[in-house]
Amino acid sequence: QVQLVESGGGLVQPGGSLTLSCAPSGDVFMINDMAWYRQAPGKQRELVARITNSGSTTYADSVKGRFTISRDNAENTVYLQMNSLTPEDSAVYYCNADFATIATMVHMAHWGKGTLVTVAS
Repeated sequence: QVQLVESGGGLVQPGGSLTLSCAPSGDVFMINDMAWYRQAPGKQRELVARITNSGSTTYADSVKGRFTISRDNAENTVYLQMNSLTPEDSAVYYCNADFATIATMVHMAHWGKGTLVTVAS
């Protein structure tokens, strides 16, 4: 079973930066939109940023100007560059992507297990 695998989370001081990455664990066919969501304790999961397969991007207002989403289509990888981090950015960050596996050839949304980002001094 192909899964999305995130990496890059950790502890960072306020004002610092982190880069998250995410890629499928196996062979996939034609990834469409890729996105990052986050969920803080006691809050609903929210969209952070989305990127289409042509490179169009969408950001949550709270991260505009600080976060940058990008993707490497050759490597099927999506990145989230996070700058000027604040404690309010602390959350579990989840990767989301719409793709079909080689085995099924059926497009559906997939989620990673999440990576924890903690912003604290």
